[in-house]
Amino acid sequence: MLKRIFDIFAATFGLLLLSPVILIVAWQVRRKLGSPVIFQQTRPGLHGKPFEMIKFRTMLDAYDENGKPLPDSERITPFGRFLRSTSLDELPGLWNVLKGDMSVVGPRPLLMEYMDYYTEEEAQRHTVRPGVTGLAQVSGRNATTWDDRLAYDVQYVKTQTLWLDIKIIFKTIYQVFKREGVVVVPSELYQKLSDERRAQK
Repeated sequence: MLKRIFDIFAATFGLLLLSPVILIVAWQVRRKLGSPVIFQQTRPGLHGKPFEMIKFRTMLDAYDENGKPLPDSERITPFGRFLRSTSLDELPGLWNVLKGDMSVVGPRPLLMEYMDYYTEEEAQRHTVRPGVTGLAQVSGRNATTWDDRLAYDVQYVKTQTLWLDIKIIFKTIYQVFKREGVVVVPSELYQKLSDERRAQK
């Protein structure tokens, strides 16, 4: 209950404080990438229950001659890379926090299709609400291996405290300003996880 109260306060404060930034980013996304401004995707929430996670759009709609979307690396623009490297694309996620779909701090929600590939230990990441940021993100962000990231998620679940959440939030702000350890086109990493876990099955 204390964590939920903290989430509501932090998300409300963040949305109010950053509202000018959110409006400017929304305008630039509309101008540079077109509509829709918001990207929605189904992700697993608490206990694996699906929810619609929202972010700012970072890629163009571009298709090959067969109508199939081009790879992410070909659809993302320099502006989209900037949004991802600064985490500005994550700001709408504060609305997910207010709704109760997410927490400010927790394991980052991956894709629904990976639910069957977690080990029993790794599946513990779904016993808490997913987060806008998390322990894995301040321990190397996307530059860490998949196994390391999932291990950090489980470590967070087992050791979470309000003080740890506060430390992760401040570390996140620091890393965003550093803009280090970020992979702005992570689809290849997602595919690698799928391939590795399918092979293990």
